[in-house]
Amino acid sequence: MKIKVLDKESIDKVYTISDAIQANKDAFAIYSKGASDIPLRTNIDVKEYNGQSLYMPGYAKDAHALGVKIVSVYPDNINKGIPSVPSTMVLIDDETGQVIALLDGTYLTQVRTGAVAGAATDVLARKDSKVFTIFGAGGQAEGQVAAVLDVRDIEKVYVCDLDKVRSQEFADSMSKKHGIPFIVAEDSAKAVRESDIITCVTTTRRPLFNPEDVKAGTHINGIGSYTPEMQEINSETIKNADGVYVDTRDGVLNEAGDFIIPIEKGIFDENIITGELGEVINKTAPGRFSDDQITVFKSTGSAVLDVVNARRIYDKAVSLGEGPEISL
Repeated sequence: MKIKVLDKESIDKVYTISDAIQANKDAFAIYSKGASDIPLRTNIDVKEYNGQSLYMPGYAKDAHALGVKIVSVYPDNINKGIPSVPSTMVLIDDETGQVIALLDGTYLTQVRTGAVAGAATDVLARKDSKVFTIFGAGGQAEGQVAAVLDVRDIEKVYVCDLDKVRSQEFADSMSKKHGIPFIVAEDSAKAVRESDIITCVTTTRRPLFNPEDVKAGTHINGIGSYTPEMQEINSETIKNADGVYVDTRDGVLNEAGDFIIPIEKGIFDENIITGELGEVINKTAPGRFSDDQITVFKSTGSAVLDVVNARRIYDKAVSLGEGPEISL
C-alpha cells in the first residue's frame, strides 16, 4: 500500500485559496443535501499529560472524500519546544478503504478555515464591498484575509487585535503582500462603522463590537469561537440581522457560544437561523436579496471541509506528481 505524504510546502505547490473556496462551497452543498456522514468530533481527555485528543471523521460521498483529522491539544508542549496543537489528516480511498495520504492537518485547517470565510463572503456579501475589518491577527488571520481578498475587490483593511505589536507586524506584512493599505485600528468602533465586511477570528468570551456600529449592508463572518463559552458576536447583532447563516446547524447549536449563550438567555431561539450556507448554494434557503441587508455567518468547522479539501489536494498532487510516497 502506497501512501502519499503532503506537507505544507507540497500543499502550497498544488492548491490555491480559490481551489479551497470552491472545495468548501462544494462541501457545504454536499452536507446540506444530506450526501455526507459527519459525526460530531470525539474528544478524549489525556489528563496525565494535560492533553486532549480529538478525532474528526467524515465521508462526503459525492466528492469521494473519506478520512479523519486527528488533532491534539497539549498546552505543555510549548515547554518542550514542539507544537501545542499538532494535527494530521488521514485520507482514505472510499472505494477500497485503504489509507492513501497523510496531510499536514494544521496547515489543512488553516487553508480550509480561511476559505470558509471566503465562501461565505462570496455567497453573502455585497458585490461592491470595499472596506474589510479583521478582528484577530493570530495564526488564522492571514488565511482569512487571503480568502476575502480573493472574492471581493477590497481597497482597505482594518486590523483589530489586543496585541498592538502583533497587529502592526501583521498589517505591514499583509500590506506588502497584497498591495493595499492595512491599517491598525486605533478605534475598532470606527473601523466597524466604515466596514462592508467584518471577520472575527478570536477566542474571546466577550463580543468584539456593538450592534449599533454595524452599518446597513454589512456582512459579518464569525469564525473564531468554537466553544459554548466563547462569544465574538453580540447577541443583538445576530437578533437584528436580516439573514443569519451557519456552516452546520448541529455544529453551531452545540458548540458556538455566539448562539448557545443568547438561546439559553431567551434572547432568540434556533429559528433565528435563515439557513446553512450549503442550503443557500443549493437554492433551498434564501440568500442576500438587498444591498441594505445585514448578514451574519457563523462557522464552527466541520469534518466535511477537511475531507473534501484533503481529497482535492490529493487529486491535484497526484496529477502534478507532487509529494513523496511511503509503502506499508
